[in-house]
Formats: sequence, structure tokens, C-alpha cells
Amino acid sequence: MNAARHSEPDSQPVRDEAWFAARASRGVQGLKAYDPGHDLVAFRRRFAAQGCASAAEGRMPGAAVESLVELGSNENPYGPSPAARAAIVDQLQSLHRYPDPLGADLKRALAKTHGVATAQILLGNGSHELLMQLAQVFAGADDEVVFSRYGFAVFALATQAAGAQRVIVDALAGDHPTMPLGHDLDAIAAAITERTKLVYLANPNNPTGTWFGREAFAAFMANVPAHVIVVMDEAYAEMAEAESDVATALPLLDAHSNLVLTRTFSKAHGLAGLRVGYLLGAPGLVAVMERLRESFNVNGPALAACEAALGDDAHLQSARERNAQQRAVLVDAFARRGLHVYPSQTNFVMVRFGPDTARIEAELSARGVVLRPMGGYGLPECLRVTVGNADENRRLLAAIDEVRS
Repeated sequence: MNAARHSEPDSQPVRDEAWFAARASRGVQGLKAYDPGHDLVAFRRRFAAQGCASAAEGRMPGAAVESLVELGSNENPYGPSPAARAAIVDQLQSLHRYPDPLGADLKRALAKTHGVATAQILLGNGSHELLMQLAQVFAGADDEVVFSRYGFAVFALATQAAGAQRVIVDALAGDHPTMPLGHDLDAIAAAITERTKLVYLANPNNPTGTWFGREAFAAFMANVPAHVIVVMDEAYAEMAEAESDVATALPLLDAHSNLVLTRTFSKAHGLAGLRVGYLLGAPGLVAVMERLRESFNVNGPALAACEAALGDDAHLQSARERNAQQRAVLVDAFARRGLHVYPSQTNFVMVRFGPDTARIEAELSARGVVLRPMGGYGLPECLRVTVGNADENRRLLAAIDEVRS
């Protein structure tokens, strides 16, 4: 037998990230992976271990073992509806079955909640997936996508991944009398050209917390050409106070077939761990996007939990009221400490800590208080602070006083 036929093939050199990036599509080549902030899993383990050690040595009571204060991801500290929790448990016996690929029951519940047809609804693995998919479907090389500076980070990611041109419009000035760093709708409308395919808006906006009103949005839509699809990300809409003038795209959907909105169950409904979002828009737009939707993109327990959550208005209202109360507490506390707080109708506030922000954030992290740095948004002197429950907010303020003393 010829031994040469059985010799080991020459090994190939190990290919690094740059080698594979050079073979990726043009849009992907310039992308950076989404930055989730701190490694929270590692943080939880670290502080749980420290707490256990302190408790074992008698330096900390057992109740204080979980010492991490997580205020960096805009989660709902009050958790999901009890009905949603029960629906998840009921689904555990069916995990060997695929979920409904159409999500029909959840769509019917959403249609009833919002007064739309089921054909106007697209479900997603979080609204993030839907925002990415919109650019993938409707924008490409030589197309423009318009959005505001300091808008949600996914807008830029979606545009670049689709290979389209980003058109970033300056936000309102930092010293604007009512809405500093908010969307400048007039400037956004002026930036639209024949090459524009999409406009991304967020109301209220993440990370600034700012918003625009109903009349301003209606006037904006009246000036947008019919060939441009306007995407309104309303991830925090349910957190806005009822008496506020925060615009929603919902009442304008029938009049503007080029208007879509996205929402999520991660914030007000407290289901961030299940990753469910949805889009409302014209049936024709939804039908086109369905062509690219991944099959079974929302799992069975998530479908059931979200449907149940929609039926618990009392829990949603309670979360909204407690959030508003605690947000007011934080805004007042930061102001009394001489810190600038940007206006917010969300479950977070953006705070300017000044030139010492990086040190303050690092020392807070060392104490187990996790906030979100804003350097990636071009706001290095700011931190985004999730509105926690009363205990979390007390611990936050005490830690801030320690590191600023």
C-alpha cells in the first residue's frame, strides 16, 4: 500500500478575524459587535462570591449576599405579571414541541390591544431583530438611511450591516430650553433625499430619554415623501406618563402606509429575558418582511407569557406608576447634588457627571453599582441610570455620595 496516500495533509495556517472580515460583505466589514456594557454574569458571580465569603466570616448578614445593583440595562425591577409567570410554567410540558410559527394567539391579543388587524403585525426576537430586518429588506448599497445623533445604537448597526449610507442628523443643542439632545424633526426632514429609503426615530429616545410631541410628529409625517419608510421605535412608550405629550405612531398608521412602529415586551412588561418584540405597519410591508423572517423566531413560553401579560393591565399600570414615582425621586436627588439630568419619559435618566465621569463609573462598579457609560454615544461625561426600585435607588445614591466625596 502506498503510504503517501495516507499521509496527513499539510496543515493550513490559523485564520484570524481580519482574514474572515476581508471575505465578509462590505457592510459587515465596517461593523463592530454590539457592546452590551459590563459582563453582568461575571459581575453577579463576583459579588455573590464576595457576599458569601463576608457572610461566612460574619461580616455581612446572609440577606445582603446579593449585593449587585444592576441599573445599566433599563430593565423593569418589578418583574413580569404573575399571569405571565404562570403561562411560562404551563408551557414547560411542551418544550419538545415547536412553537406556533405564526404566533397567531399573540397576534390576536396584540390586534385587540392596539385596534389593528393581525395582518399588520410582525413578531420578532426582540425589537432589535425587527429594526435590523427593516434595513436588510428596504435599504442597500447607494441608499441612505437617516437618523438622529444620539439615537438608538441599533440604527447605525442596521444601516451599516445592510451596506447603506448613514445620514446622521445633529440633535437639538445640549442647552436647548426644553429637549436638549433630542430629535430635531425639522432637520431630519430636511436631510431626506431621493436616495433616502428609511428614517429611524425613537420616541422616547434611548439613551437620552428625550421625546417629541404629537403635533410635531404629525407635521413631520406630512412632509415625508411617500417613498421613504419611517420607523418609529417605541420601546419605552408604555413607560411614558399618560398626561405627557409623547407621540406614538399608532394613530397615524392608517393615514401613512410608509409608517411603522416597533415595540417590545422587555421594558414595561418586564420580560427582557424572553426577547419578544413586534412591529405594526401596513399589511403589504409586513407581508414583504415575512419573506425574511426566521422560522420559529419567538419561542413557545415567550408567546404564552406575552399574551398573558397583555391581559394584565393592572400590573402594567402599577409598574408605570412606580417607575414615574421613583424617576421623580432620582431626578430630584441628582438635582440636589448639582448634577444635570436630561428630561425623560422612560424608565431611565441620563445624567451628566462631568469630566470625572469615567472615575465615578469605575468606582461605582467596584462597589457593585452598575450604570451604563455613554462614551460610545459620544457623551463621555454622561451615564445612563435605570430607574430602580426604592431600595436600589437608595443604594445607588449612597454609593454616588461616597465616590464623589
